Parts: sequence; C-alpha cells; structure tokens
Amino acid sequence: MSELPQSILFCCDHNAVRSPMAEGIMKQFYGSGTYVQSVGVKNDMEIDGFCIAVCQEIGVELSRHRSRSFDEMEQWGDDLSSFDLVVALSPASQRRALELTRFFHLDVEYWPIMDPTGLGETREAKLDSYRQTRSQIIQRLTERWGNPLETK
Repeated sequence: MSELPQSILFCCDHNAVRSPMAEGIMKQFYGSGTYVQSVGVKNDMEIDGFCIAVCQEIGVELSRHRSRSFDEMEQWGDDLSSFDLVVALSPASQRRALELTRFFHLDVEYWPIMDPTGLGETREAKLDSYRQTRSQIIQRLTERWGNPLETK
C-alpha cells in the first residue's frame, strides 16, 4: 500500500471498458485529491453499455464518459509528462505507455485486467464478465492504495 499519486492516467485498448471503469472507480473511492484521467491506444468505440451498467451498480456514473486516445489527449492539450503514474490495463496500452517513456519521465505499471467484451452468451452472463473485470480493478486499487475513503 502506498500514498496516492497527485495524478494518474489509466489506459487500455479503446478507452471504452477497462480504463473508464478504473478512472470512475478511482474517483469514487479516493475523492478528488488525485487528478485521474483515462485513454485508449485507439479511439474507435464509444463507452460500453455493460460497463456503464456494472459501474452504476456501485454508484459510479460513466454514461457521460467520452472515449479518447493518447494522440487525442495530446492534441487537446493534456501534457502526458504531467502524470505521476500511468497504469496500463492491457498489453497494447502497456507498449504505448512504455513508448512514451522515451519522451517523458513516466512511471508505468501494468495491471493485467480481463477484457470482458465478447464473453458470455446471455445478458446476465455478459454482466457477470463485466463484474469480474470491475472486481479485478477494485482489488488492484485497494491493494495499491488501501480501502476507499468515505466520500459520501
């Protein structure tokens, strides 16, 4: 368990499931003392409806999330070098984050989080897959930074 960083960037493949989930849960659990954002290697998908649903179950609102890529983030003026920590949630995003360490001093961690898209045949089975992903993210957050702050 360690002290919360001042700023953290979560990244995954499309910024549609894992990284927005991590961003939203991090904000809900630890408050606004840490600047939290998320990006994808690509921005070719909107936020996933199952992701929104399973986060709503724990009081995390993601329906207004807009997906964006590393490149778009830079174009919109976010300075990647200003993040204290980048947490990659997929192999592709880890490679992209490590490429950025050639240009910026960034600490990069890799958390192998399951991609729930495409799993499950029924709606309930799909939701269960997304809940597993949510649980993996919560477990990694609490292992790294302890139990959530009381934000309510």
